[in-house]
Amino acid sequence: MKIVWIGTGVMGESMAGHLLDAGHELFVYNRTQSKTAALIKRGATLLEKIEDAPLKADIVFSMVGYPKDVEEVYLGEHGLLKNAKKGQIFVDMSTSSPTLAEKISAEFAKVGAFALDLPVTGGDIGAKNGTLSIMAGGDKDVFEKNVLPLVQHLGKNITYFGKAGKGQYTKLANQIAIATTMISVAESFKFAKSVGLNMDDFFKTVSTGSGGSFSMTSYGPRILKGDFKPGFFVHHFIKDMRLALEECEKMNIKLPGLELVYKLYTSLEEEVKNTNGTQAISKYYNL
Repeated sequence: MKIVWIGTGVMGESMAGHLLDAGHELFVYNRTQSKTAALIKRGATLLEKIEDAPLKADIVFSMVGYPKDVEEVYLGEHGLLKNAKKGQIFVDMSTSSPTLAEKISAEFAKVGAFALDLPVTGGDIGAKNGTLSIMAGGDKDVFEKNVLPLVQHLGKNITYFGKAGKGQYTKLANQIAIATTMISVAESFKFAKSVGLNMDDFFKTVSTGSGGSFSMTSYGPRILKGDFKPGFFVHHFIKDMRLALEECEKMNIKLPGLELVYKLYTSLEEEVKNTNGTQAISKYYNL
């Protein structure tokens, strides 16, 4: 099958690579072309313009940073909608606004095309290993017949949640859960270090007990090593929390835990937010 992949960053490169390994003909686009080099070396073809994607492939995937990027890719002057045709399928795997996902789906439906939202969780490790959890929103038949067989190369826990936007709502709920666990990991480390515990022994004990979590297992060792290389950038996590808080405001619900974590992350220095992974919250606690 001919596939276009838009966005070959930390997550996108690995995810697109699995489709290439599965034998599909892959076209790749990234705003910074140098980030497509590894996939092109493996056999992918460079796509020069986003608007040409519908002319090259049966299905188009995207994995970009912010809702404004998603909107530009799909609905911009030179976006995917420009050349979208009846029956074509477009799958956004970015974490974005549920409202925007609904809007994109409606606009593509006008030309007989299908736009689905399939955000993921599992970080860079899940992307590399093909073990991501994937949350789907959009046309159910299209998802089951056309999209699911492809994303099974990318993830192990794949669930359909309903109409367009539901995938994004699910992802935001997931990010709310991660927000509080990231803080709990950092604060437990701060306490343990302050009382003089052996930190390696502490991690081994807690991570395998009731205090264990994905955040503890995935980011605990990185915090101990002072490794802030991004599996998931701080500035992207801040974006996700902001999206969740915006949805909370629309629904008139209060999530004080999320509000606190958002405040702590946004207080980090700009350089940290732009270059570090989410484990850098440990810097707030001087770990």
